[in-house]
Amino acid sequence: MNVPLDLTIAIPVRNEASNLPGCLAAIGSDLASNIVIIDSGSTDTTISIAQQAGIDVINFNWNGQFPKKRNWFLRNYKPATKWVLFLDADEYLTDNFKQELRTALREESSQNVGYWLSYSVYFLGRQLRGGYPLRKLALFRVGAGEYERIDENQWSQLDMEVHEHPILNGEIGVLHSKIDHQDFRGVSHYVLKHNEYATWEAARFLKTSTTNANWTWKQRLKYRLMQSIWIGPAYFLGSFLLLGGFRDGSRGLAFAILKMSYFTQIYCKIRESGDSN
Repeated sequence: MNVPLDLTIAIPVRNEASNLPGCLAAIGSDLASNIVIIDSGSTDTTISIAQQAGIDVINFNWNGQFPKKRNWFLRNYKPATKWVLFLDADEYLTDNFKQELRTALREESSQNVGYWLSYSVYFLGRQLRGGYPLRKLALFRVGAGEYERIDENQWSQLDMEVHEHPILNGEIGVLHSKIDHQDFRGVSHYVLKHNEYATWEAARFLKTSTTNANWTWKQRLKYRLMQSIWIGPAYFLGSFLLLGGFRDGSRGLAFAILKMSYFTQIYCKIRESGDSN
């Protein structure tokens, strides 16, 4: 059996009973020194699943302002480990990823304070081969930074940092082995979730500064395009044609259309809110 890494895996959840058992099973019992669930009032069996697995559950009640769930956890329950990995319940660690993770975190000479992680995307039950790659900066040293601060004033319903990125002080590396991203809650949940995301993106565009020196080039490009109706078609062409979404046939086409609709929603919500002011 492997010696657990000096790592806390933090899993923010709300009604994740369909995803959480597989997520926990994929982590295993010898990867991390600590696993913690951060729950936002689940009404299904999420909490009992965590408790039966012997995992601590922290309850989070959001007041509509900063900080949201991940920053709140970092500030109020600072992990005692050297590293923290934020993992969603619909993300499943693969054997290749766990091996690369062990190698990276045990490298004493490394100056990295964080790592970009890559994810495979499943849609309609199968992994997509094409489309935009999914990457997150979700693994970093405790104390190296936190997620970017956005001072909401109860203008969204998202109690967790979804599109906010960590801002870290130091060098950032890359882990190449992928984590499987596979949500078992279905297309209806996907559509409802992205409607909430679109509302948040539009509100952020209208209510906050959309220029930030810490942003990635992708964030800067996205916010430049948000004022244009072409943001949706541009995503579709890039995902389906340039990045090989067509290789997935009808599933790739359906996925690109849903994403195009999402970005078009953001544009329409910006126009609607802007015209009403």
